[in-house]
Amino acid sequence: MPRLQEYQVIGRHEPTEKEPTPRLYRMRIFAPNHVVAKSRFWYFLKKAHKVKKASGEIVSVNEIFEKKPLTPMNYGIWIRYDSRSGTHNMYKEYRELTRNDAVYACYQDMAARHRARFRSIHILKVETVKDKDVRRPYIKQLLEKDIKFPLPHRVIRPSSKKYVQTFVGARPNTFATHKVQWVEF
Repeated sequence: MPRLQEYQVIGRHEPTEKEPTPRLYRMRIFAPNHVVAKSRFWYFLKKAHKVKKASGEIVSVNEIFEKKPLTPMNYGIWIRYDSRSGTHNMYKEYRELTRNDAVYACYQDMAARHRARFRSIHILKVETVKDKDVRRPYIKQLLEKDIKFPLPHRVIRPSSKKYVQTFVGARPNTFATHKVQWVEF
């Protein structure tokens, strides 16, 4: 599945003599392209209101872009998904750069943990969550100030090409017991 984009789809029931200006319905939908976004729009609109594709029209489809796509943020996602045993509501948190990345991570996570397919997952709401309001411990651990990531498997390379040897008598030691390097962010 290609990466997801966020689309704003606005549609309505076709005007009739009885109702010349029908009500507009707007949805924010995550889909790989605008064709799938329109299809999902009709799927959700048919479930929520008595409007189907044959008797309705799409007014506009716009792609929504992130204001700050290079700033990591916490996202809370409310979803409803159909499993083999029933329909379940769920809240999940992700730390990503954009809303699209967070929703993509959610789809991948649901596929891995719950074997849920794209068609059976409904994204209800996506919101940014402040650091103090984060609920999940696996996201809280990423919010610490002095976070470090170990780099244990370090292959020592020669400083210049003249020190490169084709055949060496011993295997390289990549596990440094006396000195583990850390990367700080």
